[in-house]
Amino acid sequence: MSSLARILDDLGSTFLDVVASPGELECEISSVQIYDPLDELSIGRGAILLGVGVEGADRVCALLDELGAQQAAGLVVKMPVQLDEVVRAKVLQTGVALLGLTRAASWAQVAALLRSLLAEGDVAGEPAESPDDLFTLANAVCELLDAPITIEDRSSRVLAFSGRQDEADQARIETVLGRKVPEKYQRLQEERGIYRELYHSREPIFFDLGNGMLPRAAIAVRAGDEILGSMWATVDGPLPDGRRRAFADAAKIVALHLLRQRAGADAQRRLRADLLSTVLEGGRDAADAAARLGIATERVCVLAAGLHETSIEDAAGREGERQRFCDALALHVGAIHPHAAAALVGSVAYAVLPMHAPGPDAEARAVKVAESFLARTGRRFPAAIGVGRLVNTLAEVGRSRADAARALRVLRSRGASGVAASYAEVYFDSLLLQLGDLVAAEEQPPAGPYEKLLAYDAEHGTDLVLTLQAYLDHLGNVHAAAKAVQVHQNTFRYRLRRLTTISGLDLDDPGARLAVSLQLRLHQ
Repeated sequence: MSSLARILDDLGSTFLDVVASPGELECEISSVQIYDPLDELSIGRGAILLGVGVEGADRVCALLDELGAQQAAGLVVKMPVQLDEVVRAKVLQTGVALLGLTRAASWAQVAALLRSLLAEGDVAGEPAESPDDLFTLANAVCELLDAPITIEDRSSRVLAFSGRQDEADQARIETVLGRKVPEKYQRLQEERGIYRELYHSREPIFFDLGNGMLPRAAIAVRAGDEILGSMWATVDGPLPDGRRRAFADAAKIVALHLLRQRAGADAQRRLRADLLSTVLEGGRDAADAAARLGIATERVCVLAAGLHETSIEDAAGREGERQRFCDALALHVGAIHPHAAAALVGSVAYAVLPMHAPGPDAEARAVKVAESFLARTGRRFPAAIGVGRLVNTLAEVGRSRADAARALRVLRSRGASGVAASYAEVYFDSLLLQLGDLVAAEEQPPAGPYEKLLAYDAEHGTDLVLTLQAYLDHLGNVHAAAKAVQVHQNTFRYRLRRLTTISGLDLDDPGARLAVSLQLRLHQ
């Protein structure tokens, strides 16, 4: 059975929102039932009750009492919900979650959607709907309206179409063949305000653009207030009332199909991410998770791919872009090896890539695979990829994952984009970052000669630390160091003597030079 938290997570906020919770929503859901005030309330443990027509704090509290006595999981009522301290206390007392259904949503939609998820046995199973179901539905609507149909997403990509498209016009034929509305027709419809009218109306609209195009009837496909896409019919004239109602009813069924597909796809992604996380940890469950994913368990490298997301402001946009990026990576590594896998874990897309070909340059080949992916997707997805070491068994895959994550962190710290690197290539920089983490965690301030120079520069407005850094960066070459800081060599030598006197630093001691070099890197 599925937990309430998992179901709510898969559905997102399209339909349901948590109004009040007794705590963690990890209770298992057994069934979905509809409230009938004329019948005695009798539901099983772990049930969700759809409170059709229930409103007001008193009625909600009374129902929560009854549901708590029967160990139900949740009560769903239409928004807005009258939430006060009494209702909050009742939720805590009964242990029944109070959920709000968005006002524009259909009870029939949410009941069917919840039941379809539960019928799968696990929301991480196969999607409840296949793409073929949408084509079947498009053909059914075609028969109802006696007109060829297309179902499109918000980006005007064709998700499904009916038969009889040969009866339509050239614009529709190009749309079906390209599986997307051509840009010239999109632009024409935008200029005439068709999309604006479509997305503002809850009823079918009719329009005739001329220009060799047949008239159209269209309706937005909605789930509550969220627009999922649209459905289009090529018609001879305005639809009669009966067909208009049938078209509107069909749009609700299309919405349910799209929601089921989305919930199933999200659950599948989450399952793959969970399984791949288990594999990457390399624990006792790793072998079972690898078997379920169908990935190789010997001679593998882990790739850690991270997007540069500075241009994406909203969290939803970032998450969507990460998922599209991960899907592209999964497709790329899957084309290279059938037993590869990729999934989004947190904000990083990880891939397990088998490297069965013998030879010491396996990691270099993995870097080339990563570079090839970045070259193909760089304009769409600015990113960097860290490549972990080659490991021979599943028990060691955690090491490769850690290497890949550290390499990616180094590339990100450099602001690199379109670059892939193995851990061996960035080993020292990674150690410095880890040492910097330790310094920050333990709040260790600068010490020794470096601390004295910092204090002197702060008090007197001098640049002795910059002088020291230039000297070390140029391996003691005074001419090159003086040129770097744009002073005369004699001035540079004077500053160098001055800083050694103030700090007590012995520049002839290799250990002292290493110590101050590390502090310069860590604290800058």
